[in-house]
Formats: sequence, structure tokens, C-alpha cells
Amino acid sequence: MQLAAERVTVRFGGLVATDDVSIALAPGEVLGLIGPNGAGKTTLVNILSGFQRAHAGSVRVAGRDMTRARASAFAKAGVVRSFQAVRLFRNLSVAENVEVGLVGRGLSRGEARRQAHVLLADFELCHRADQRADALSYGEERRVGLARALALEPRFLLLDEPAAGLAAAEAEELRRSILSIRDRHGCGVLVIEHNMALIMSLCDRIHVLNGGRTIASGKPEAVRADPAVRTAYLGSAAA
Repeated sequence: MQLAAERVTVRFGGLVATDDVSIALAPGEVLGLIGPNGAGKTTLVNILSGFQRAHAGSVRVAGRDMTRARASAFAKAGVVRSFQAVRLFRNLSVAENVEVGLVGRGLSRGEARRQAHVLLADFELCHRADQRADALSYGEERRVGLARALALEPRFLLLDEPAAGLAAAEAEELRRSILSIRDRHGCGVLVIEHNMALIMSLCDRIHVLNGGRTIASGKPEAVRADPAVRTAYLGSAAA
């Protein structure tokens, strides 16, 4: 029942963005994807969500071959991804931003509004439900983005740098939110992130890329201690 890529390679002209990379995300798991800038992280997430096709290798969702499928097919199979920019509808209320995804699933407007409030409660945002989205703090925007993603009922949720620009307290709120997603909804969550304190305290496993290749994969403690990871990325932050 995994979301899995096996030995995927992507080239852009003479540049190899990912090189023979294999990765798998299980339901109920939080998996961190880290590496220096240009390591191939976003390209790999694009492959796992159908926004990029691999030149070699395969991608499967719960055993189904999705290697040549479009992003829309991945979404129907339960793979939902976020982008670094949240892109809320700023002229709509917070609740309406979540309702959009629910109505798109075929729910009535009344049922969509009810479920939107349930999702906002998960992220402690009910008090903001009727306010315009442009009144939110940056950290609140990030949490509304998560609620909107959950409105699509993902089996696998892929988050691209969700903590970018957040203060320490906001990052801690985000950490609790992601763990709540795992515990309440049972979906697998993959997180690209540069905040090492967050990644180390959040993830069940961590996968490390450097130069488009996998250099380490395992429990946070093992990855933190791996000499190749320390040299390529973590440096003194791993101490």
C-alpha cells in the first residue's frame, strides 16, 4: 500500500537531477526528504506526484503502476502535494478556502462548510473561519494550506518546505499539526525541509539526497550520525 519510486532517473539536458533513486512512503508514516540545494528533492517529489516523468525507473501507488500517469491521475489515487507558496484565495474567508476542495470532491455547500470547520478545528483555526484569508499570519496561512490539502482526503501527502519562513514557535505548531495529520487521518506524509530541528523531531525515517543520488536512509539518529550526511549537508548542525 505504499507510494514508491524505484530506481528513478530524471535528466534535464546534460544535468542529471535524480540518479537511480528509490524511495517509499507507507501509510501512517512521516518521512523526511533532505539534502542541500540542488540535490534533487523537488524533482523527486514531482515524480512521486505526476508533475514530472522519469526517464528511467518506475512509480507505483498502492501497487498500481503510475510511471506514465498525469498529475490528475495521481490526485485521484490519493496523492496530494503542497508547494512552497501556499497560494490561498485571499478574497475568500478561511473556511471558504477549505470548502473549495470539498465542493470539488462533490460535497454540497452545506456539508462542505461543516467539514471545513472540522478540519479547521484540527489546526486550531476555528476562530479564524469567517475572516478573510489575507488577515492571517504566515504560520496560520501554512496551517490553512494543510487543512485545504486534507480536504482532498489524501492517502499520501507531500509537503514542500512547509516550515520555510516560520519562527520557532510557528514551526513547533506545524510539527504538532503534521503529527495530528498522521494520527487522525492515517495518511503517509513526506516532508521536504531544511529545518533540521523540525525534521529530526518529526520524522519516523529520513531519506537524504546529494547530487541527485541517495546517500543515506534510515532512522533520524542513524542519519544524523552518518559521516556522508554530515559532510554533505548537516555539518556542524548535526553535532
